[in-house]
Amino acid sequence: MLAVGRRLVEAAQSAKAYGLAGAHLGEVSPVIAISTDGQGADYSLLFNPRVSAAATETVKGTEGSVSLPSVQVEIDRPVWVQVDYMDPNGKQRTTKFEGFAARVVQHEIEQTQGIFFLDKLSRLKRDMVLKKLKKHAG
Repeated sequence: MLAVGRRLVEAAQSAKAYGLAGAHLGEVSPVIAISTDGQGADYSLLFNPRVSAAATETVKGTEGSVSLPSVQVEIDRPVWVQVDYMDPNGKQRTTKFEGFAARVVQHEIEQTQGIFFLDKLSRLKRDMVLKKLKKHAG
C-alpha cells in the first residue's frame, strides 16, 4: 500500500493537484494524498480515510478535477471535518481539517467511495456542465 501512496504523491506533484485519490491511478486502495499547505506542494498520505464528524455550517466553493481540467463548479461542503485515517506508518490518527483543506479532503475521500464531484450537482447542472464540456471538446 505504501507503493501506491508514493505513486499517488508523485502524480499529485506532477499534476500540481491539491489532492488525488487512488482511483486516479486506477487503484481501488482507499488512499488519498492531499496538499496540506494549499499550494499543491506539501502532501500528506491518508490510508482508509473516513469523515467521523462534520460541521453543520456549509460553504460553497470551487472544485475541479485533474480528470476534467477545464471544469470547475461550485460545491457546498461543511466548513470543517474530522477525519480518521492511518498514516504511512500504520498509526491510527484523527485530524480536524478546516477551510480549503476540509474541502480537498472531503473531495478526495468521496473519490475513494466512487463519488465524483459532479455527482454533487443537480442533474440539470451536471448535464449543462457535461454538454459544455462536450461542445468544447469538439
